[in-house]
Amino acid sequence: MEDFQMTTYVAFIRAINVAGHASVKMNELKRVFVAAGCGDVRTFVQSGNVLFEVPEPDAEAVFEKVRIELRKLLKAEPTVLFRKLREICRMVEQNPFKELDHDSDAKLYVTFLSRKPGAKPNFPIRSPKEGLEAIGVEDLEVFIVSRRKENGYFGFPNNFIEKELGVLATSRNRSTVKKVARMAEG
Repeated sequence: MEDFQMTTYVAFIRAINVAGHASVKMNELKRVFVAAGCGDVRTFVQSGNVLFEVPEPDAEAVFEKVRIELRKLLKAEPTVLFRKLREICRMVEQNPFKELDHDSDAKLYVTFLSRKPGAKPNFPIRSPKEGLEAIGVEDLEVFIVSRRKENGYFGFPNNFIEKELGVLATSRNRSTVKKVARMAEG
């Protein structure tokens, strides 16, 4: 039997623990990943972020097992977007939001796409009503700025991006993505 290098992945699960929808305890989520064959499973905040390790050649099979176990737990079809942790760390290091780091009137989001859009989008893509602006894309990640609306709230980009690009997605605040990347450090 060959000895394969373990690769750390992040699973971003769409629409769990949001406004009472698909409530899942983190210990249940961890159990799902362990049952699917993942090692060193760690969860981060309640919104469905899971770090885990698998041997690279087994990754796709393990991803499918995770989906099956989540389907049983949620009693619905889950949308799970898998990324290598090193890709997340690289994205954070490159900081696509450099120009906006000190803009207190903006919330910054990364939207993870389930696949490439059918047509190449022209950026920026704006939704003035929601105060959203998709400023760019790299691989399967879209970078979004949310500006405070007249009512004082910020728009949330997920539905906007799914509609504009025709692709299932899940969004995370930039600070959450940075914290997930830092988990690799310890």
